Amino acid sequence: MSLQKNLHELRLKVDNLGPVKGLHFLADLFRDKVVFSTSLGQEDQVITQLIVENYIPIHIFSLDTGRLFPETLDLLARTESKYKKRIELLYPERPSIEALVQEQGINGFYDSVENRKSCCYVRKVEPLKRALAGKSIWVTGLRAEQSPNRSDMQKLEWDEANQIIKYNPLLDWTYDQMIAYINDNNIPYNPLHDKGFISIGCAPCTRAISSGEEARAGRWWWEDSKKECGLHLK
Repeated sequence: MSLQKNLHELRLKVDNLGPVKGLHFLADLFRDKVVFSTSLGQEDQVITQLIVENYIPIHIFSLDTGRLFPETLDLLARTESKYKKRIELLYPERPSIEALVQEQGINGFYDSVENRKSCCYVRKVEPLKRALAGKSIWVTGLRAEQSPNRSDMQKLEWDEANQIIKYNPLLDWTYDQMIAYINDNNIPYNPLHDKGFISIGCAPCTRAISSGEEARAGRWWWEDSKKECGLHLK
């Protein structure tokens, strides 16, 4: 039976499990076919801690777009040092990056939504596709609170673009719950979070948010969009 056809049955087994039990269950069921993509945001730092400190056999990787904040790269090093675990880094294909910059310029993503999506595709979507190829479960740090277009998601989702089941173990966590867990467990996090950067992506595409703005308002703030880069489209 295909992964997609198994989704309803898996939901019945996973929906009421907490993050640790859910991760263990899927890692045991889909051995060597479960991966976690971390952007090193606060949610993802929680999941990294859950995986490592509970000895859950899930491979962890991250995407280095070439435009990350220095603070993000420093956090990567601190995370690897704390947990004594290497996080695999995936990079954009060099010919694709060179062609993109030649066509758009180094900051061409400011010029149009189409340009921005092209940049996101080359720097993030294509490397992600490589990482997910042949896998069954993709673990993410999505939370329903983050934005309106994530509020109707389920813990287990079918990702059509990558032909994979996506597992969102922190989907029903509140922001305050997440912060309390980080503080209680001494989890390293990006210092930019303390400066109003709630959702952190590439440096040219991320700003701090003001009081009352939704969490992802600081992403691609110059355009009117759903604040998604293409990684998490259903």
